[in-house]
Amino acid sequence: MAINTYDVVIIGSGPAGESAAMASAKAGKKVAVIESRGLVGGNCAHKGTIPSKALRHAVKQIIRFKTSSLFRESGENWRFTFPRVLAEACQVIPKQVELHTDFYVRNRVVVYSGFASFIDANTLQVKIPVGTSETIRAEHFIIATGSRPYQPADVDFNHPRIYDSDSILDMQHTPRHILIYGAGVIGCEYASILSGLGIKVDLINNRDRLLSFLDDEISDALSYHLRDNGVRVRHSEVYERIEATEQGVTLFLQSGKRIKADALLWCNGRSGNTDQLNLEAVGLTPDHRGNLTVNEQYQTDVDNIYAVGDVVGWPSLASASYDQGRALAAIILGQPASDVSEVPTGIYTLPEISSVGKTERELTEARVPYEVGRCLFKNTARGQISGEDVGMLKLLFHVDTGALLGVHCFGAEAAEIIHIGQAIMCQPGENNNISFFLNTTFNYPTMAEAYRLAALDGTNRINRK
Repeated sequence: MAINTYDVVIIGSGPAGESAAMASAKAGKKVAVIESRGLVGGNCAHKGTIPSKALRHAVKQIIRFKTSSLFRESGENWRFTFPRVLAEACQVIPKQVELHTDFYVRNRVVVYSGFASFIDANTLQVKIPVGTSETIRAEHFIIATGSRPYQPADVDFNHPRIYDSDSILDMQHTPRHILIYGAGVIGCEYASILSGLGIKVDLINNRDRLLSFLDDEISDALSYHLRDNGVRVRHSEVYERIEATEQGVTLFLQSGKRIKADALLWCNGRSGNTDQLNLEAVGLTPDHRGNLTVNEQYQTDVDNIYAVGDVVGWPSLASASYDQGRALAAIILGQPASDVSEVPTGIYTLPEISSVGKTERELTEARVPYEVGRCLFKNTARGQISGEDVGMLKLLFHVDTGALLGVHCFGAEAAEIIHIGQAIMCQPGENNNISFFLNTTFNYPTMAEAYRLAALDGTNRINRK
């Protein structure tokens, strides 16, 4: 049997794998990608980022439609079922597959459809679904297999009323009441999406506040707006067991509470997709969640085997995975690699959240003298015109130097707006300064004008002292 040999072989075609493959191929390397799904794009395109954000977009349109006075006057009772909205959202998936497939074709990257398992540190076996297999050798291997929802053994995920964040995208009915266990990013996103469809939602959080890594004010705003949209948020609750029948699901909590609903969505953590790679053959052992440990060069304990993306854990963002893949390709090529440590957070709740830099709590603990500048979207002309008047932009800057230390945004298009602040924060020396927003003319009316208004608010606080 012929053995195909490559310079770089990537396992997984999600954001991390694709970017590593494209960068390596453009540098003249002979590259192959192994994808178990049969279609490229990874979990990001098929089950994660793309379909869930498309679903969110569809729900946001429905909310705007239902709340518009132009349509309320029609007197019609518009009702949108979850399967109908999901079908609309999922139309984007084949477009993504076609787009990303073209990347591989144009860059002459060979794509194998099958399951990869290591034979030794330089050899892989690819099991093709039709029953055959191929052997591949390479100088460098990159594990970019991504992650999947964590499924504890005592929860029956085969039951038709119990879902995880992958299988929820196959739900073919519209529950009147759903429980979401786990109030991390995915749990909060689905809580806002499902409540936006008029579904009663109980969000169970095993911590004492939502998304504690966020600035406290932003976390509080998220909690308020989820409740304002009908979500019942329950903090500091841990599940004891789950009982599911044909009639519904009952969640038993350690606090003694029993909560009944039509369905349950499990959003409590993710596991790295490493269990089928036969890592024992090369001496690698993932942690209890299937994640691999790497050094600053994305290198595992085996010199020529690397790992990037969700399979290495934090920050588990598609944006960071893209950059990690490119950075790793540069490392393999012996070139300078970009720093992927300062990654903006994008959380696609309704309204959405994005932040970059330090929070107030972090600056207070570090004893950094800072001031806050805020702009409420309801005070901007663009927010009033578009009806996107919920939320705010918050700037944290050094009292003495004016250096921009943190940018936090809650509201419409937050994940877009954040990049203006990010660009200024990344400037060297004195160019990283809040005065940029005071001395720059912004288009009017725009949401970006919030930077000027927030900067004025913050500097006025200093001048009044």
